Amino acid sequence: MRTVTLQSPPYAALSIPPAPSSSSFSFRNSTLFFNTCLPQFRASSSASTRFALDASSIQTASTTELDAVSAFSEIVPDTVIFDDFEKFPPTAATVSSSLLLGICGLPDTIFRNAVDMALADSECYGLENTEARLSCFSSKALVNVGGDMAKLVPGRVSTEVDARLAYDTHAIIRKVHDLLKLYNDISIPPQRLLFKIPSTWQGIEAARLLESEGIQTHLTFVYRYLFGVIFLLNALSFEVHIFAQAAAAAQAGASVIQIFVGRLRDWARNHLDDPEIESAQLKGEDPGLALVTKAYNYIHKYGHKSKLMAAAVRNKQDLFSLLGVDYIIAPLKILQSLKESIASPDEKYSFVRKLSPQSAASYVFRDEELVKWDQASLAAAMGPAAVQLLATGLDGHADQAKRVEELLGKIWPPPNV
Repeated sequence: MRTVTLQSPPYAALSIPPAPSSSSFSFRNSTLFFNTCLPQFRASSSASTRFALDASSIQTASTTELDAVSAFSEIVPDTVIFDDFEKFPPTAATVSSSLLLGICGLPDTIFRNAVDMALADSECYGLENTEARLSCFSSKALVNVGGDMAKLVPGRVSTEVDARLAYDTHAIIRKVHDLLKLYNDISIPPQRLLFKIPSTWQGIEAARLLESEGIQTHLTFVYRYLFGVIFLLNALSFEVHIFAQAAAAAQAGASVIQIFVGRLRDWARNHLDDPEIESAQLKGEDPGLALVTKAYNYIHKYGHKSKLMAAAVRNKQDLFSLLGVDYIIAPLKILQSLKESIASPDEKYSFVRKLSPQSAASYVFRDEELVKWDQASLAAAMGPAAVQLLATGLDGHADQAKRVEELLGKIWPPPNV
C-alpha cells in the first residue's frame, strides 16, 4: 500500500507566476496539475522541430535533468504529503473521493476538521432521505477540503464530479452548479476552480455547456481505439488514427484534457492478438504517446483553448518523448531520478522539444479526422480499448464515491456535534 502523501514538485523553487496556475495534487492514484504559464523556451531553426535549451540552463554542471525538461513542459508529481506544506508547498490541488477516503483514514490530518464540519452541517443534517443526506455530506466535505486547499495553494483546485453521473448531462451540470454554490458560500471564486468530469459523450456535452457559462472543466478518462480503423470511401480503404474523445473534448472547449499514456500501453500489451496492435508494433508505435501527440497537434493547429495533460507516465523515456505537452504527471521515483541526474551536452538522452505549436502547424490531418463529433460518431469511433478503459475508470471512481458515503454514514454525527 502506497504511503499517503501531499507533496509538491521537488523543484518547487522554479519560478511560477501568481496568475491562475497549476501543478499537481494527488492521493494514491488520483492526480492533478495546472499551471497556465509554462516555462520559456528558445526555438532552434531545425525543420525537425528540435528546440535547444539555453546554454546556461543545460551546459552547467549544476543543472539537473529535471531543470532541463521543465523548460519544455510543466512537470508535476503524482503523489503528495498531507501535512508538510511548508517543506513541500503544492501549487494546485485535486479534491476527490479517493482523497476523502484517505483523510477519513488519517484522523490527525489537517483536513479532517473539514470533513467533520461537513458532517455537522445543518442543511445536510436536516434531510430526512438517507441517500440525499449522505450525498449532501459528501459534497460538503469535498468543498470544505477544496476550500482549505485553495487557502494553501496559489493555483486552481479541481473538484471531482461524481462518476455515477457520467451518463447524465443535466445531472453533471446540476452537480457542478451545486458544488460551485458551496464554494461561493465559502468565498472561493470560480477562477480558482476546475471540475473534473469523465469523458463520456454526456460528460463532454456537460463540459461544453459549463464552459459556455465560464465554468472551467477538466475532462478525464480520455482514450481511443488504439491504432485506428479502416474507413471505406469510394471503394478505397485507408487507416485513420482515431482520437475521437480528445477531439470532441477540445471541440467542447474543455480547459484541461487528461490522457493516460501508460494505461493505453498496458491495454495493448494484454491484447497482442489484435491485428491492429501487431501492425502498430511493427511500425514502432506506442498508443499512449501517439494519442498525446495527435491530440496536442489537433488542439494547437486548430486553435482550441484546451491544455493537454499526459498522465500515467511510466519511465523517463516516456517523459522525454512528451516534452512540449502542457503538463506531464510523473511518479516521484521518476522526478527523484531526474533531480539527481546532472544534465550535460553528452547526455544519453537528448533534451528535445517533441511537441510544439510550430510542429502542430505543419502536421497534416486527413479530412475524415476533422469531423464535428456528435454522440453517434463518437460511440462508433471509441473502439474496445476506450470502451473498456473508460468503463474500468468509471467503475473505480463510482465505487470510491459510494464508499465515501458509506463511511460518512458510519461516522455521522461527528464527535462534539
